[in-house]
Amino acid sequence: MIARLEGTLAAHGLDRIELRTSGGVTYEVLVPLGVIEALPRLGGEVALHTAMVVREDAWTLYGFPSAEERKLFQRLMGTTGVGPALAMNLLSTLTGDRLVRAVREGDLATLTRVPRVGKKLAERLVLELRDKLDGAADAAVPGKPLPSGGPAADAVRALVALGYAPADAERAVRVSLDDAPKGETTADLIRRSLAALAK
Repeated sequence: MIARLEGTLAAHGLDRIELRTSGGVTYEVLVPLGVIEALPRLGGEVALHTAMVVREDAWTLYGFPSAEERKLFQRLMGTTGVGPALAMNLLSTLTGDRLVRAVREGDLATLTRVPRVGKKLAERLVLELRDKLDGAADAAVPGKPLPSGGPAADAVRALVALGYAPADAERAVRVSLDDAPKGETTADLIRRSLAALAK
């Protein structure tokens, strides 16, 4: 079992990276979108928590930024009808913390925004996982969860209405909140979030 990999970023694609270890071995690792977005330049150092999925036709390594997100991935795969590809799709479309909140709150609207997740599967995720996520992913993605209401939620909705993916909108608003001046309006937050998305 390979539980953790550290090495040099040798290559990356839309959903995978190649990681060269100090021993000279290069591993291909499938990763969620959040990992791709946080990668250093080629040649930079990367450390991932990993899970190996063994099938008859392939041994595939999946990588995550934290042990908590890896645990969430493993619990997703324990859900009826969810394989590794769909579990990664869930983690890429929604941040780990947003996914956990959606399951705990029975938020089917958020879950069904994920490609290949219909109402029945969303209901199954809530039914099978709601009581199994304590401690699984509250820290799955760095950064505290966004408030469920107020300017932050309004800003996320505005960015999604402009065509940004929900996960990207939440990340941009979270970054903007970290250095928000006192008394900032929703319009100001949206403007600074748009600037963050443009970087």
